[in-house]
Amino acid sequence: MNKTRVLFLCTGNSARSQMAEAFLRWHAADYFEVFSAGVDPKGMNPMTVEVMGELGIDMSTHRSKPLSEYIGKKEFDYLVTVCSNAEENCPIFPGMGTRLHWEFDDPASANIQIEQRLNTFRRIRDEIDCKVLEWLSEQGVQARR
Repeated sequence: MNKTRVLFLCTGNSARSQMAEAFLRWHAADYFEVFSAGVDPKGMNPMTVEVMGELGIDMSTHRSKPLSEYIGKKEFDYLVTVCSNAEENCPIFPGMGTRLHWEFDDPASANIQIEQRLNTFRRIRDEIDCKVLEWLSEQGVQARR
C-alpha cells in the first residue's frame, strides 16, 4: 500500500509543525508518511519535547529541517502550513500536492513565565491533536488513540 505523504510547514520547525508531524505519525502511521520543515528553521524547542513527552510521544531525536531539504527531492500529497508566515512565504514547488492551511498561535512567542508558557504549549499541542484527528476523520481514516 502506498502511503499518503504529508509535509507540515511552519516558520521555525520548532513546535507547531513538529507536533503536527508527531501526531499524524502517532495516530495513523500505517496510512501516512509524515514530514515537517520550516521556512527558517530555529532548532527544536525543548518545551515541544516536554509537552509531547507528557503524552508518551518521544520527540527527543527530532530536529528542525529547512524546506530546502524536500523541495525537488520528495513529492507530497499534502502540504499543510500551520502558521501565517509559512502560508505567505512557502514557494510553489513541483510535487507539492494539495495545499492546506491550519492556523495555530506560536507558543514560543509568548513572553510569559515558564509555567504559563508550558500551559500555552500544552494548549497549542491539544489544538493540533484535535485538528489532526478531525482531518483524519474527514479522510475516512481510523485514528489510533
